[in-house]
Parts: sequence; C-alpha cells; structure tokens
Amino acid sequence: MDIAGLWDPEPGWLNTASYGLPPKPAWEALQAALSDWRVGATSWEPWDESTGRARESFARIVGADSEHVFVGSTVSAALAPVAAAVPDGAKVLTDNVEFTSNVFPWQVHADRGVQVLAVPSDKLVESITPGIDVVAVSAVQSSTGDVLDLPAVVAASKQIDALLVIDATQAVGWHPITVDGVDALIAHSYKWLMSPRGATLGYLSPRLQERCRPSAAGWYAANDVHGSYYGPVMELAHDARRFDQSPAWFSFVGAAPALELVEQLGVETINRHNLALANEFRDGLGLPPSNSAIVSTNLPGAQEAFAAAGIRAAVRDGKLRASFHIYTTRADVHQALSALKPLI
Repeated sequence: MDIAGLWDPEPGWLNTASYGLPPKPAWEALQAALSDWRVGATSWEPWDESTGRARESFARIVGADSEHVFVGSTVSAALAPVAAAVPDGAKVLTDNVEFTSNVFPWQVHADRGVQVLAVPSDKLVESITPGIDVVAVSAVQSSTGDVLDLPAVVAASKQIDALLVIDATQAVGWHPITVDGVDALIAHSYKWLMSPRGATLGYLSPRLQERCRPSAAGWYAANDVHGSYYGPVMELAHDARRFDQSPAWFSFVGAAPALELVEQLGVETINRHNLALANEFRDGLGLPPSNSAIVSTNLPGAQEAFAAAGIRAAVRDGKLRASFHIYTTRADVHQALSALKPLI
C-alpha cells in the first residue's frame, strides 16, 4: 500500500511512544465530526458508529472475538474492575519499571492485603512461581522499550493458573501480538494506533469476565443501549460490552479509521519498517540490534542536542527515548544521528 500523503509529519518526530500522529483518514473524520458538532448538523449516533468499528478492528488486530472486547477511556480505569475482583491477600507480580497504569490499580487494594511484587525484567519469568495470583506486565516497556517474551510468560502463568494481565499500549499497532493465553489485554490507542487520546480498548477472557463485577456500568453497558436511558431496570450486555464505559465520541471517530488503516497496512509490515529504522539508529549509536521500535540509551547531552536540532523525542527514567513508526523516514534517523554525532 502506498502511504505517501497519509501523514505529513514535521521532520524529526521520534516520539510515538508519547503520542502517535493521526493518518489522514482519521484526521479528516475527526474534523468532519467537529464541524457537525459546532453547528448541530447531526445527532450523536453516527459518531457512535465509530465505537463499534474500532471495537471490531481492535478485535481483529489482536486475534480476539469482538464479543470479548470492551471500550473505555484509560488503561487504569479499564483495569479497575479486574483489580477489584482479585481475592484479599492476592499477590500481583509486575516489572519494576512497569508503567503505573498497570501498577496503581492493584496497589490501591493494599488495605485488603493485595501485594504488588516488582522484579527486574530479566527476572520476571523465573519469578512466576506458586503463590503468585496475577501477572500484570506490559507487552513492551514504556521506559526501556524491552519486548516481553509473551509465550514464556503465558506458559509460566498457565502452569500456576495465575491470571495474566497485559498492558499492550506500547505494542499494539507495530508489534504482532494476540490474546492467546491472556486473560486481559488492554491498550490505549493514542500511541502506536495513532488515535485521539481517550479511546481505550481491551480484551477480557470469558473466565475473567465471570469473575469481574462491571462496577462502572452505565447506559452504554446495557443489553439494549437505547432502551436504557432512564429508570431502575438494569439488564446489562451478556458479553464484554457490560464492561464498556460510555465512549468519548470524537476519540473513537478518530480511532476507527486509524485502526482500520493499521489493518490495511498490516502489523507485520509496520513492524519491519519500524525495526529497520530503529536498528539503523541503534547501529549509529554503537548499540546492538534489537526487536523493539523504542530505543532507550544513556547518552549525556542527548536531550539538549536533540532540542537544538529540532528533533522531538523523550527522556524517560533519565535516558533518551526515541521511537520509530510507520511515518518515520531514514532522513529522520540520519538527522537524529547527525545531532548526536558530537556526543558519540
């Protein structure tokens, strides 16, 4: 597929791990909806159709049945009913650099004895031992770019019958991943899925759906959405929709075409593009090749050098973090390396 014209980034954007750039179809869909909103040209139902499209697209991308996919606003809010469902005294294993959206929802249950145990990334699999009730970890780490050995984590979790909860925010959209062997897989779409912030999608396994109470249930979680605006009669959806949070319309208006474009391009194709550029950047820094689109390195003065050259990246945990996506070019890589050359 020819991607020319789908994005128009200013040169030097190496920060998709903070937020992704919208493709033209997503941007135009959002502008059209905002224009209609401004003058009251339509009701809200056409905007909400995008929520269903995004749900279906996300399900296909992660290999799930759409009936097991729910929508929300943030990862931490999506995980709240899951964390509430674990028993008193449960032990939750996580990475010691895990983004806090997959840590705090568990820690707030400390008053009922829920313990969060954090270990280094390279010790995670060996730490999945009897006594661990939940493994909560990112598919790709935000700060380091480390890619989880998901098959090994799935196998170890299955062996002790621990719930496996994956934050896939830094993975879905460039890293091939499926829900096989996973109990919950949650992703916010505003990074690698290049959507407006506010559109989170998640998978819940049937066994986890049975354990969880849909504590944020509202009209949108009802079996008959349009028949549940008023009154005390509650009949929730019988699938994962009962965990839906009422969607931020415009976020999903932008998300649906962005996710569908990821499908059209193919995650494998995006993965090859991203890794080629990331590894060219790594090679220029004298680093070995990696399987991540995120490059994290401790290079004193890099932040200032990037800023002087007009390159937008990030600093996380004291290290420079550069991230490479489908709209990144070799010219971006060369510009970044030129900026850093005096420091190498």
